[in-house]
Amino acid sequence: MARPSYKRILLKVSGEVLMGDQPFGIDLGTVGRVADEVMACAAAGAQIALVIGGGNIFRGLAGAARGMDRVSADHMGIMATVMNALAMQGVLNAKGADARVLSAIAMPSVCETYAPAKGRHHLEQGRIVICAAGTGLPFFTTDTGAALRAAELQCEALLKGTSVDGVYSADPKTDPSARRFETITFSEILRRDLRIMDPAAIALARDNGIPVVVFSIRKPGAVRDVLNGTGLFTTVTKD
Repeated sequence: MARPSYKRILLKVSGEVLMGDQPFGIDLGTVGRVADEVMACAAAGAQIALVIGGGNIFRGLAGAARGMDRVSADHMGIMATVMNALAMQGVLNAKGADARVLSAIAMPSVCETYAPAKGRHHLEQGRIVICAAGTGLPFFTTDTGAALRAAELQCEALLKGTSVDGVYSADPKTDPSARRFETITFSEILRRDLRIMDPAAIALARDNGIPVVVFSIRKPGAVRDVLNGTGLFTTVTKD
């Protein structure tokens, strides 16, 4: 692939993507495909950190809606992100990459504890960093965790891999007239209430000048295409 347009990126992958065609859990074939794309981008010179959601295993907000204590439910969701991070690390390492899981909640017998300087050091050494456990706190989404880590690790962009190929004026799955944006501002996202990320994540990215690139990670080769400036995606920028 060509030299990537961003030198250091934070790739946010939803947990649901790791299910593949399964209704629940982790499909190792899908994890392997994502790992291959990450490794190809790293081989081309990009420094890559990942944040993976936990919705394929447990979603804290859904648990709270069913009567669980919100703090306990969110902690279960946090643990789900660690499981996904370990799965991605295992596949990356098996393929020959040097990947490290850094958790916001200390669990030294399982993985390293996250610190910004440690994460930046691993990236500078050519390692793939997987940031697990979100912010380590309840009531915050992994999107907020991704925006926070992107700022702390001094990333040039936050790539948000979803099930749709960009930001639309409405849900394209239910509204055939929905229009896809090539570019859009953070302010417009908030004004239109488009919900591509939660408002805290959008504010963090906006205030730290980190563009958010929304694309479909379900399309093979999509991460490479985004870094090459090709394919379908929407770039969210400051006003």
